[in-house]
Amino acid sequence: MSSEKPAEALEPVQYDDGFGPEIGVGPHGEPWPEDKRYDPELLASGDRRNVTDQYRYWTREAIVEDLDTRRHDFHVAVENWTHDFNIGSVVRTANAFLAKEIHIVGRRRWNRRGAMVTDRYQHVRHHPDTAELTAWAAAEGLPIIGIDNLPGAVALERTELPRRCVLLFGQEGPGLTEEARAHASMVCSIAQFGSTRSINAGAAAAIAMHAWIQRYAEIPAPPGG
Repeated sequence: MSSEKPAEALEPVQYDDGFGPEIGVGPHGEPWPEDKRYDPELLASGDRRNVTDQYRYWTREAIVEDLDTRRHDFHVAVENWTHDFNIGSVVRTANAFLAKEIHIVGRRRWNRRGAMVTDRYQHVRHHPDTAELTAWAAAEGLPIIGIDNLPGAVALERTELPRRCVLLFGQEGPGLTEEARAHASMVCSIAQFGSTRSINAGAAAAIAMHAWIQRYAEIPAPPGG
């Protein structure tokens, strides 16, 4: 019998597990705050999760509920046909930019390690194929915007993304499938100036999401600004 642990067991329980010095805070001093949002176990033992300071000691359910009050109007969809390790990075970025939902297209199981447990604070929906994603998006009135450097694609830098939309990303290497291209309302390319023919899929997703953020999000003042 193999002694190897399943992939899920290898995921870090917290952001900093095995990745350098501890982050977060230790046990909360008494008296504890009287608020149902706080987790007694975290108050007692400390909170080392990868969350912002405003959510320290909160339960996961309370954090998700608060995030739900201010999620942005874009969705993120990513094709998953070969367990692409970049999917975790896409999910982590979608959490950072507070996407409305994340959609996994293709295989249900995906490599979560790169997400660094941020998927726990997002709504993740599965679609077995692009046709089902398209049907769901049509019912919601959401255009699908593919992101890939393809012939006929329009420059992302010169395009105003719709406020309500689904940003669809392909896998590292092959990019968007033919089916995905056929179902997209528009495909945007990212300008490149070096010798490489493409950039990392996770990086491309971050650039596209940030393009939406620059256009529509309310940007807070920097700390101390």
